[in-house]
Amino acid sequence: MVLRGKTAIPSPAYLTLDWQFFRYPCRIAVSLLILRSVDESFYHLIIGAEMVDFSEPQRRVVPWSQKHLLGLEDLTPEEITTILDTAEDFLKVLRQPGRKVDLLRGKTCVNLFFENSTRTRTSFGLAAKRVGADVIEFAASTSSLNKGETIIDTAKNIEAMQIDAVIVRHGCPGTPRLLAKNLSCSIINAGDGPHEHPTQGLLDILTIRRKFGSLKGLTVALVGDIAHSRTARSNIWGLKKLGANVIVCGPSTLVSPYWKEFGAEYSYSLDAILNRVDVLNLLRIQFERQVVRPFPSIAEYAHLYGMNSVRMRKTKENVLILAPGPINRGVEITPDVADGEHSAILDQVTNGVAVRMAVLSLLLGKNPPVV
Repeated sequence: MVLRGKTAIPSPAYLTLDWQFFRYPCRIAVSLLILRSVDESFYHLIIGAEMVDFSEPQRRVVPWSQKHLLGLEDLTPEEITTILDTAEDFLKVLRQPGRKVDLLRGKTCVNLFFENSTRTRTSFGLAAKRVGADVIEFAASTSSLNKGETIIDTAKNIEAMQIDAVIVRHGCPGTPRLLAKNLSCSIINAGDGPHEHPTQGLLDILTIRRKFGSLKGLTVALVGDIAHSRTARSNIWGLKKLGANVIVCGPSTLVSPYWKEFGAEYSYSLDAILNRVDVLNLLRIQFERQVVRPFPSIAEYAHLYGMNSVRMRKTKENVLILAPGPINRGVEITPDVADGEHSAILDQVTNGVAVRMAVLSLLLGKNPPVV
């Protein structure tokens, strides 16, 4: 349906009706979303209705007070759940024609990346555009950093151009927190060395929640290069806060027993834990962060820790396979497993856009649409 003209219509609107369906009580959730064109010449009216169980608990709205997203260590379980619930709403937006909402019109985000990235950088750029913000891409290789300018001065100069958020990836742990102390705009951590990668952790957790409904009581194994993995750290913080059990697994040179202090179990044998886990998150070996090779050969690693069809037969029937990417086929995962029915690798990518839309909308002060 198209409404022409410039009639002021509040959006989004959300209505819940309690109804008697034959003899059974139920709840009908009706949502109304008005999508405005850029020139305001017309509006699209999207109406959705969903019948749910009368006894289904409604989402508890948690007021959002965080200015930055520096890591999942800083967030409460309620705040993590708020991001996940908001991302669910944005997944509905992504399934609509146009895939965009005009929530952050007039806001500007800068992708300040000092390390290589395909998924995260592209995902943040798309997420910002799909909530109506402008995006500026920063290229470290052609910046004044090569002339001796510090990262703080670079960021302050960019902020002086009246931006609203910096999305930063840097090889040095703590860089996002350093910028948060020196800038007035919102800072989003897109990965700081081996420290944290909060939006990757969130999208992994969202993918798990969409499969199982809840994380409470699930057993999730993080397999691979735990020592150098920022994804592992964000996953551990988020998973534990939402009630999951976590096992870190890999060679003894990459998995420390001190992870017990963070509430995670550790194992040096993948085969020993396969029948216990609900989710396997297969992490890449990060050779670029290693000073010495942590195992004799890639072939040996693949033999001991690579997920293949033989090992799949030892897992639970409904096991979920995740991999944050980029994946090395034939090393941590074989092609038949990566492309198999248990794999949600591409779902992770889709969920990542919704998670980043949610993060931007919450940090920059706009409520998400309900569709």
